[in-house]
Amino acid sequence: MTLRFTLNGRAVEAEPADAEMPLLYLLREEPFALNGPRFGCGLAQCGACTVLVDGQAVRSCSVPAQSVEGRGVTTLEGLGTAANPHPLQAAFAAERVAQCGYCTNGMIMQAADLLARNKRPSEAEIREELAANLCRCGTHVRIVRAVARAASTMAG
Repeated sequence: MTLRFTLNGRAVEAEPADAEMPLLYLLREEPFALNGPRFGCGLAQCGACTVLVDGQAVRSCSVPAQSVEGRGVTTLEGLGTAANPHPLQAAFAAERVAQCGYCTNGMIMQAADLLARNKRPSEAEIREELAANLCRCGTHVRIVRAVARAASTMAG
């Protein structure tokens, strides 16, 4: 079965080995070999694998690859580049959020979904949105500051 979808703004095709293969596996393996979405728990509980599907945050470890047929998928790599980072990526760097960095993908992608829906979220709204994304390093204060900084930058 050939799967056709848009990945980070470009039309792509892939042939998953299995119809029920999780989207995460397809994104991380050939032909895409993306490093943004991470394998964490494999049960959609930690958020490390979060990507945007048609603009909405989803846990790619629990979504069958075939479900993105004809849809748009955005990974961390599709938000920005090293030369032109997305405001969230720039804010995470400015706030020195990453310690181990394992949760960073999920936090940024979940926050991107939030900021697309709410241009000026309160601290409480940011915390609520990110509550299901786990960070074992305890950098939550810096994460919340980074999302607020990005929101401020994006809102102008």
